[in-house]
Amino acid sequence: MRRVTLKQMRIAAAAGRLGSFTAAGEAVGLTPSAVSMQMKTLAEEVGLPLFEFAEGRLLLTKAGEEVLAAAARIEAVLTDCDQAIAGLRDPGRGRVVVGVVSTAKYFAPQALGAFHKAYPLVELKLLIGNRNDIIDGLRRREIDLAIMGRPPEGMEVDLVKLADHPHVIIAAPDHPLRQRRQLAPSDLAPEIFLVRELGSGTRMLMEQFFAKAGVIPRLGMEISSNETIKQAVMAGLGIAFISRHTVGHEIADGRLVTLDVVGLPVVRQWYAVHLLDRTLLPAAQALQALLREHMETLFPSGARP
Repeated sequence: MRRVTLKQMRIAAAAGRLGSFTAAGEAVGLTPSAVSMQMKTLAEEVGLPLFEFAEGRLLLTKAGEEVLAAAARIEAVLTDCDQAIAGLRDPGRGRVVVGVVSTAKYFAPQALGAFHKAYPLVELKLLIGNRNDIIDGLRRREIDLAIMGRPPEGMEVDLVKLADHPHVIIAAPDHPLRQRRQLAPSDLAPEIFLVRELGSGTRMLMEQFFAKAGVIPRLGMEISSNETIKQAVMAGLGIAFISRHTVGHEIADGRLVTLDVVGLPVVRQWYAVHLLDRTLLPAAQALQALLREHMETLFPSGARP
């Protein structure tokens, strides 16, 4: 039955329901002869008669009943598909997979929470990882929209600038340099830096900052979590170059301080990123628009620069 058409199935369903080729033709907009020809072709494809006449009425054979049952299932699937497509057209429905670099997890929940309030029927999936993880997710087309700092290289992407992303150097509140002003990057050469893993956007930015100043920082522990870095700095194990958005609360309540270093903060940008050859569906477009319009207000109050 690979050559059976949807049109033939619908004609057969109308004939079976109405008990007449003439009535079926009127229902589907064909002449009785055209209906008869289509049903003959369909019966030949099936290999069995689909209808028989009894007492002047068209009746279904067992084969005809099977064909009509299949036609009903096909119509149900098409209806479900039509409804699903309609949902995709509607920004208030659908599904969005959001990839977020780990540094952005401090404000991403607020952003997604605001979106959920505006679009409660949209299914959201949040993936958190380091920069390489999120880029891989984009490349594998597993992520609809990514929130990240430095855009991926070697990929054709669409970028929407969201907000400033400042980076600072943090220390424990009792650090000897906490009260010094206008520190030169070279003044930090003796200090031990607690750093993110290789591939982290924060670490790459730190290395660029010190390379520009001609300073080689002393690297201590490599830590893959901003939370652990903050705790280690509080414990006096070193200092760290970090996103200002990740330490707002700790600075506000005095658990950490920022060092006054010439050239800091280094301000980059937050971006919403998606593959250029992947059209965003309406729900993802709505999320992108919300991020673009309200990003600054979505940062927790203590994390705003």
